[in-house]
Amino acid sequence: MSRFQISEEEYEAIKQAEKETNDKNVSRRLRVLMLRHEGYKVREVAKMVGMRLNSISQLCQRYREQGLEEFKRNKYTSHRRALPVEQEEEILSRFEEAAKAGHEVTAQEIKAAFDEVRGKDTGRGYIYALLRRHGWRKVMPRPKHPKAASEEACEASKKLSKVYWKREKTCPRNRKDACD
Repeated sequence: MSRFQISEEEYEAIKQAEKETNDKNVSRRLRVLMLRHEGYKVREVAKMVGMRLNSISQLCQRYREQGLEEFKRNKYTSHRRALPVEQEEEILSRFEEAAKAGHEVTAQEIKAAFDEVRGKDTGRGYIYALLRRHGWRKVMPRPKHPKAASEEACEASKKLSKVYWKREKTCPRNRKDACD
């Protein structure tokens, strides 16, 4: 008989929670509980879900200690940011006004302002992730006018010379709270 025992009501609640979740990590943790309740041994469950033996035992113990609601809550989110979100928004708000007025806003300018506030150099990749996180998108000029008859008309139609950034009007994918 399995050492991990839960009631049928708890099993059904776990099964329902596993169906409702969209997070693959939470789903995998709940699946471990279901398999252990169904009588599979720790080694078998570890092979099925691709986890280590210790992890299976620890998950079962955590479920007993915390209960279902706390167990299925995803506490493992990444917050490796150089500044708090509010401070990032404050820096970008200065550039948002310029972008709305039609001025070019480059990632280099934003990086310089960010480095000044932070007090040390920041990588370009971090700045691009920052812009994406706050709903900014890259805007570039067309290489040629689509209805141009001559090369002179194409050159005259180009209004932008550099790549610049502009805030999107729609809600960014990973920032649902920004649209509220």
